[in-house]
Amino acid sequence: MNTDRLDATFSALADPTRRAILLRLARGEATVTELARPFAISQPAISKHLKVLERAGLISRGRDAQRRPCRLEAAPLGEIAGWVERYRQHWEERFQRLDGVLEGLKHEEKRHGRKK
Repeated sequence: MNTDRLDATFSALADPTRRAILLRLARGEATVTELARPFAISQPAISKHLKVLERAGLISRGRDAQRRPCRLEAAPLGEIAGWVERYRQHWEERFQRLDGVLEGLKHEEKRHGRKK
């Protein structure tokens, strides 16, 4: 994942309203009006949030007669998950090494007759 796209995705996900919109779209496509309904903000404000999500590649907009439904695009979320997974693996390996060191210290204490 390139850093510009990663930055745009994290920036889009930083806002709780945008995360709530994505959560709603995970259930299926919706119009701007439908997406605005649960929020105490104007439809133009929702449209601005949608533009941020669209620029980040997290949603797309279709055309269905008079409607322009929005739908979730999961690929950037998968890329974020992969990015996070690399760091999780890194820390998991570090914790395993730490566990080994601590286990070695425990055995050393037992060998020398010191128990805590």
